[in-house]
Order: sequence, then C-alpha cells, then structure tokens
Amino acid sequence: MQEATNLNRLAYFVAVVDAGSFTRAAEYLGITKAVVSQQVAKLEEEVGTTLLMRTTRRLQPTEAGRMFHLRCVLVLREAEDALRELAQARTEPKGLLRITAPYDYGTSVIVPMVTAFTVRYTDCKVELCLSDKMVDLVADSMDLAIRVGWLPDSGLQARRIGAFRQYLVGAPELVSKVAKLNEPGDLPFLPFVANNALKEPLEWTFVRNEGGEARTVRFKADIAINTTPAVMEAVRQGGGLSVLPDFLTAADIASGRLVRVLPDWHLPSGGVYTVYPAARFRPPKVSAFVDLLIASVKSVTGSNGID
Repeated sequence: MQEATNLNRLAYFVAVVDAGSFTRAAEYLGITKAVVSQQVAKLEEEVGTTLLMRTTRRLQPTEAGRMFHLRCVLVLREAEDALRELAQARTEPKGLLRITAPYDYGTSVIVPMVTAFTVRYTDCKVELCLSDKMVDLVADSMDLAIRVGWLPDSGLQARRIGAFRQYLVGAPELVSKVAKLNEPGDLPFLPFVANNALKEPLEWTFVRNEGGEARTVRFKADIAINTTPAVMEAVRQGGGLSVLPDFLTAADIASGRLVRVLPDWHLPSGGVYTVYPAARFRPPKVSAFVDLLIASVKSVTGSNGID
C-alpha cells in the first residue's frame, strides 16, 4: 500500500465480519449499506486481497480475511483505549473511593492520607476498611488495597510503592533486665507477645549486620493478640518483646518508650504495595490517591521505595 489506509474502513470491515452481513453492519454503524459495501471494497483494493466471500445466501471472510480481522480488532481496541486514556487524563477525580488496608499501616499512614485526599479533592468521598484479613477486591467492590509484607501470587495488579523494616522491641523496664543479651539464641527464654495476624508469629530469622550469619529463633507466646496495634500496646505495657514494623514503632523508639533489642541483628524487610482489581485503566480517583500516597512515602523515606 502506497497510502495509509483509512482506519474507518477497518471498523467497517470488522463490523461486517462480526455482524455476518452488510445490512446488519450498516444498522449497527448507523450508516447506509451502500457506504459500508463501498468502503470494504476500497479496503480490499488497498490491501490487494479478497477479504470477504460474497454469495447470494451468505457472507464469510476468506482465510486472509479471518487473519486480517483479528489484527483489525486489536488495532481498533488500542485506538479506543488510547482515546479513553486521554479522556481520563482530563477528568478530575470524583465519586466514592473504597480502600482496604491492614490495621497498623492503615491507622498510622493511610488514615492521614485519606484526610488529605478528601481535603484536596472535594468531589471525592472515601470508605476505608481496615482489616488484617485478605479482602477480596472484586467480591467486596474495592477500588484499591494497600498490602504490607510479602504478596502472594494472584491475578491482581500490584505496584510496590515503599518498604519497611521490622524490629524486635520491648519496653525499657523489660529490656534493662536482659541488657546482657548477645545473640538471638538467648531470646526464647524471654516473655513474648505473638501477633496472630501474621502467618507465622513465633518463628523469626535474624541476620547479623545485613548479610552475615543467620539464626532462626522460635519464641513461646506469653500473650497472643490478633491485631498489630494491640500487640504494640501490650509491648508498651511490658507484656513482652515482639517484632513490629518501623512505621509503627519509630516515634516510640525515638522517645524512648520502646527500645530495640539486639539492634545488630536484622529481621527481614518487607514491601508496601498498592493492589488493584485487574483492569486496563484505573479511575482518576484511584490514580490521584496513589500519587498522593507515593509522594508521602517519598517525603518520609527520602526515596520512593520502589525496587
């Protein structure tokens, strides 16, 4: 072909194949049968190939026509998606945004973001569901999930937006009694508060100085609680040691209310993810909230935390 083919002709051809006749295709397109027939004939002229077999009883694509039809469907779909994407970029966020997040990260990080979001985007409302259980985004009609830790494989779309560290911490009065601890092997004899929201709350692997020797310790739970903020309160009250994330403990460690135990031994770090139902495009309200969250994470950590 020496000249670019009119994309409308591709749409006419696809409509004819899908409808099975020029008449039904014309009705679907809202134009005359003569125009559809003329444009498809010009398309065959341009490609130099017979695309449709026409008889008095039926109309069907040739072998070349079937392959061309598949390609045309993809081209038209990409064009529609591009137009939709441009339209979304011009649309202000509006409507109800439904988010789910774990209790700890949700309370300490997402709640302030929700407040900032609704102040900035006055046409938006937010419904936040805090749960340490894995919420089904599709069944529960969620626009977005914030998940912390390590993601299982799924058919959902996910984006890593940050990271966090885990610390073994305790109240000062408890830590002072065990100040002579030198290694993880000494820990199982100490009182421990287990976080039953975790898959494995009692077994932890410590690594000396990020990449050195590793030790796995299995604790015995003196207290077991099923939400992270409640575990933290029990630790504050001297109920025992526990492993807690930095975003929850940073202020208490800085003020001396909590103390890191064996700070030369490190626990596995985890990721912070935004997770979406599978979709080609996300509504502006979702994109706007995620952008705000990423900006906040970056301002706190000095980086976006994305691998």
